[in-house]
Amino acid sequence: MRLINRHPGRASALVLGLIPFLLAILVYGMASRERLAENPNDKLLPGLEQMTSAINRMAFQEDRRSGDYLMWQDTKASLQRLAIGVGIAASLALAVGLLNGVLPVFRAGLAPLVSALSMIPPLAILPILFIVFGLGELSKVMLIVIGTAPIMMRDVAQRVRELPQEQLIKIQTLGANSWQVVTRMALPQVLPRLIDTVRLSLGPAWLFLIAAEAIASEEGLGYRIFLVRRYLAMDVILPYVLWITLLAIVIDQLLRLTNRRLFPWYNAGGH
Repeated sequence: MRLINRHPGRASALVLGLIPFLLAILVYGMASRERLAENPNDKLLPGLEQMTSAINRMAFQEDRRSGDYLMWQDTKASLQRLAIGVGIAASLALAVGLLNGVLPVFRAGLAPLVSALSMIPPLAILPILFIVFGLGELSKVMLIVIGTAPIMMRDVAQRVRELPQEQLIKIQTLGANSWQVVTRMALPQVLPRLIDTVRLSLGPAWLFLIAAEAIASEEGLGYRIFLVRRYLAMDVILPYVLWITLLAIVIDQLLRLTNRRLFPWYNAGGH
């Protein structure tokens, strides 16, 4: 049998998926043990005991100065900024994407602007955002919105234009006006695609969030990572990076399950 025709079962796929992670853990463990054997105070590759102690200190012990549990406080601040930014970006993408996809007049006027905005490197305008919106929450949220919304808009508009032309002809034959075409034909079919687009935008959204927090913030996961790097505190940095990764995976899976639950017909189509 050709390799291209071999499909692993669920158990085999799980094992194959775990192998790279297990290899990475094994390589890190061996390298960490070797460095700590030469220098017990080495900070570059902390061992499991050091990272466990750091997690306990950051997550389960009150900070002496603020009285907060820093890891949970940072998580709350970052997730709040992420939710607001991605929520605004998704709302704008839905509205603009639908208009660009359905109405040729809007597409002629807005599509070039959206395309141009999607080509601007968001991190390049971060200083401008700080100047215009200040160093508070608004500038961080705006970076996420500017960094993710244009791509979402283009994706939603493309999905609308991919809808079968027969549907557009039939609904107009039945007497639907432009608003009804948008709300009754395009919107229901675009919503599951929007959720997929949000999932794909989570990675860039986290990147923009952490970059903004690293430069100007007093709390947040990105802020904490860049704060402790001056002390080479890898025992804090690595758990924070793993925690961010875990949060991103959980959010992604929740969106996937939501999509599957709300729009079973979309997932049944092989999307």
